[in-house]
Amino acid sequence: MRKSFDELTIADDFMFCKVMQDEEVCKTFLEMTLAGQIGKIISLSSQNAIITGSEAKSIRLDILAKDETGKTYDIEMQAVNEHNLPKRMRYYQAAIDVLFLDKGEHYSNLNDSYIIFLCLFDPIGKGNPVYSFENVCLEDRQTLLQDGTKKIIINANAFKKTKDKNLSGFLEYVKTGKITTEFTGRIEKMIEAVKSTEQARSEYRFISAFEMDALYYGRQKGREEGRQEGRQEGFAEGSYQKALETAQLMKSMSYPLEDIVKITALSRDEIEKL
Repeated sequence: MRKSFDELTIADDFMFCKVMQDEEVCKTFLEMTLAGQIGKIISLSSQNAIITGSEAKSIRLDILAKDETGKTYDIEMQAVNEHNLPKRMRYYQAAIDVLFLDKGEHYSNLNDSYIIFLCLFDPIGKGNPVYSFENVCLEDRQTLLQDGTKKIIINANAFKKTKDKNLSGFLEYVKTGKITTEFTGRIEKMIEAVKSTEQARSEYRFISAFEMDALYYGRQKGREEGRQEGRQEGFAEGSYQKALETAQLMKSMSYPLEDIVKITALSRDEIEKL
């Protein structure tokens, strides 16, 4: 069962996105993760829906940031191990490349990008706090492909194993809720502020109802079809129908267009046509 709004922590997707929407917090997190300075963040958004084609699987990114050097950063909170992280990262990378490379542009115009998953578990199983991956030549194990992509998995379970006190403190906070650094104390105050706003509470209520209704519709459709494909298609159909209903309701309540896009993952055109 989904948590109540008052129970949410940094480890919950909704609250993680709210906190990381702050440019200073996001930049600090990225510099801790990458162990170095990054450029000034010039764009930052949460819950970005990316649809690469009418028949392709759509995705929703937790946090998508871009710095002044053109580098992009996708940051994802992952609380449950679905045992598909490597290929999920592969698909996210492909979707982001499609998003940022317009028709007719040269491949060299692709931005350098980072896919970062912050996990409450160890998906690799080696006990490391951070796993960084780049494409490397198998013959000499040294030559990098230099395609501008990097994938990073952070294992919050291993917060005691990192020598960086700030990163260790942040991971401990994500895993246990314990505040040991100035940075985590600042985040905790931000979370308290979010919980005190009725708008955030209403947004969470909308998202919860939307997801639960879509899941129920999908399960019912799947039972009728009697096979796995039916369950998957049913969920997709139910999710889309519920998104339309939610968008219609939010429009009638004068919600900003950007908020409707974030919550429903519908396109601007679909919402404006309602």
